[in-house]
Amino acid sequence: MQNVIIVIHLIIVVALVGVVLLQRSEGGGLGMGSGGGGAGGFMTGRGQANALTRTTAILAGAFFLTSIVLAVMANRGRVQRSIIDGAPTQSAPATPTGPSAPNAGGVLDQLRQMQAPSGAPQPPTPAPPAPQQ
Repeated sequence: MQNVIIVIHLIIVVALVGVVLLQRSEGGGLGMGSGGGGAGGFMTGRGQANALTRTTAILAGAFFLTSIVLAVMANRGRVQRSIIDGAPTQSAPATPTGPSAPNAGGVLDQLRQMQAPSGAPQPPTPAPPAPQQ
């Protein structure tokens, strides 16, 4: 069903581009001459402008409708998750000790713990450089 709506959506997009290019703008657009070529052969003056404007509005509405339908279909089977649900359940020490106290229990340490196999010794975290005075 999603593939059918995508094909319809693409047809609407191509038709919308074509209709917009046929419209006459201040600079002339592709409908430059009123007598020959383009859409000038089957309609003239206000009738052409009204028909193209109405067609553009209808195609734009269909474009938005198919866009919304595709977005709803894409999210239909998904379950809402929080990034907190995937966080590890291990807690960091309450009061860090040692020379690397500001960095203890940081994100990098947690990533190292997650990557290292269980039971393997953890590499020591380097102490931050002392601020120069």
